[in-house]
Amino acid sequence: MKSYDLIIVGAGIVGTACADYASEQGLRVAIVEPGPIGGGATAAAMGHLVAMDDDPAELALANYSLGLWEDFTHVEQIEYDRCGTLWVASSEAEYAHIPQKIARLAAVGVHAELIDSDQLYRLEPALAPGLRGGMRVPREAVVYPPGMARHLLDRARARGAMLYAQRVTAITDQGVQLDDRTGLAGAVLVATGCALAQLLPPLPMRARKGHLVITDRYPGLIHHQLLELGYADSAHGDADSSVAFNVQPRPTGQILIGSSREYSSSTPEASMPMVRRMLERTFRYLPGLRQLDALRIWTGFRPVSADGLPYLGRMPDNANTWVAAGHEGLGITTSLGSARLVIDQYLGRSTAIDPRPYDPARAVACA
Repeated sequence: MKSYDLIIVGAGIVGTACADYASEQGLRVAIVEPGPIGGGATAAAMGHLVAMDDDPAELALANYSLGLWEDFTHVEQIEYDRCGTLWVASSEAEYAHIPQKIARLAAVGVHAELIDSDQLYRLEPALAPGLRGGMRVPREAVVYPPGMARHLLDRARARGAMLYAQRVTAITDQGVQLDDRTGLAGAVLVATGCALAQLLPPLPMRARKGHLVITDRYPGLIHHQLLELGYADSAHGDADSSVAFNVQPRPTGQILIGSSREYSSSTPEASMPMVRRMLERTFRYLPGLRQLDALRIWTGFRPVSADGLPYLGRMPDNANTWVAAGHEGLGITTSLGSARLVIDQYLGRSTAIDPRPYDPARAVACA
């Protein structure tokens, strides 16, 4: 039985970020992943690096991670683009809430600015008429998530980390058992997203389906990641299905369109009624997109924890089992900070931010 300091189960962006940081700290690392690197929830993410301010713990983790992303702006394969985020207010009521959001972001050092309607249309002329204004966060960015997962894994492997293209069937007293009935010995870190319950059933996890649409190349049509200010109501709500305006310019000139959320659908096939609902929401804000050619529609499943915050830390009553999962729609942004939070705890170090809001014990105690 081969032995490692840490066996990481799952090679999405969170798992590969853990492998990268753990190997950088000198740990002997194994990564177990039967599918493509970054091929699950990571491949179905828009790749928006964003500070969400609706929950203090979520904001703390996102802000910590955004600082870490600055070390990767030069990496060609992740297609880093600092396009900025423009949150669009469709009504006076939404516009009135913007100063509170700016203040919450400013409290952690994130600069955002109030945009009136004239400025809004100077920045994004393609937006529908009649919008009230918005909030611009100029230093936020977009990336290509699968490219980042592969880059992080390549770095870890260059330091000696081993990749096993197999499936973990069980966590054992010694480590893990693989699907060929061999075993690996060492502490275990589970970063499998929606599949978490197969290995750690005490932790509640729900799969939330989402659709994405990508267009042909239309460079210069939009310039920022664009979202409606009501996006958080969809992202954090518990409705069975919801849609929100969320559109991204890709460096290729293509336009990536989201976002939808469903709890009731467990199949990967695209639902055209949901896609139409999502697109109609988009056309309310960007009517010109109705004339564009779409090239591809695909789906993925976001892993949703019991309370919307990820599980980051050691499993209670099990000194050798750790978890980094349950990020819902913010896993790309928070992947780097999540990795450091978990690995620093594993190494017995103090952490850069308070780890208690993400402690897996909170969910086990309520189960």
